Amino acid sequence: MASSDIVQYKTPARKAVDILVGVFLTIYLIWTLLTFVMMFVSSFKDLLEAFKLPEIGDWLGVTLFFDFTPTFRHYENLFLDKNFGKYMMNSIISAGGSALISVVLGSMCAYALSRTEFRGKKDLLFWIISTRMAPVVAVMVPLYAIFRNFELVGTLPGLILAYTTFNLPFAIWILKGFFDNVPYSIEEAQMCDGANRFEAFVSILPLVAPGIGAFLILCVLFGWNDFLFASIIGSGGAKTLPVATVELVQPQNIQWGKIMAAGVVTTVPMMFLGLLVRRYLVTGLTMGAVRE
Repeated sequence: MASSDIVQYKTPARKAVDILVGVFLTIYLIWTLLTFVMMFVSSFKDLLEAFKLPEIGDWLGVTLFFDFTPTFRHYENLFLDKNFGKYMMNSIISAGGSALISVVLGSMCAYALSRTEFRGKKDLLFWIISTRMAPVVAVMVPLYAIFRNFELVGTLPGLILAYTTFNLPFAIWILKGFFDNVPYSIEEAQMCDGANRFEAFVSILPLVAPGIGAFLILCVLFGWNDFLFASIIGSGGAKTLPVATVELVQPQNIQWGKIMAAGVVTTVPMMFLGLLVRRYLVTGLTMGAVRE
């Protein structure tokens, strides 16, 4: 009998657990996706249609939810009047620049810590990750004072440096595990053929590329979704999408349509990025979890 013909027997308790898991995942999926669907649909609604009450008997409001005349007025207002094109570019530059710097410097430092042994190595590793354990609010005031003295407040280089300050320790700690998983014999063979240490380091980068790529995406997500650094360090000339979205909430008027459109503009690029690299993201995050 082939192994494919063997039917695994499930006890009633196991079947009940599988059903409960399926129900929980279904409810969780609906609960998660419903918010994005409501935000997306509301961004194409006029203000009057967005606040229209459902008719009697339509308790769920399904008919009213999809029965409307689409309009691109909110998106046109964001990019033509509210200058959201510049804010999106600021988000791309700050998040992408910080992620690139953190990965380049972090991979070099992680490789050095992975391949060398010295006294106090464990203490150094703990000190590196301890800088990431502190909450952002705890270091915001001294960090702002330093950035102001160097005239980095309100500039993209200052915002990139602020993101790198918190991304780099995490990059060193995570990427070290990826390099620990690569056999040292590969580099020894390279150096026996005449390669120097840097060339040996470059030769093993393809082996840890999934891990580096996964962490690159995580750094981009951190910079893209950040609000605190962007509102304080990047205030003024380096305003990003989250900060610009909050400014749509005014004391005398809350621009709900534009807020929904801004939410779509902020969320959709990262969702597509996650879908494009999801296979490599899972591979990269799990490649250092098991060692031979």
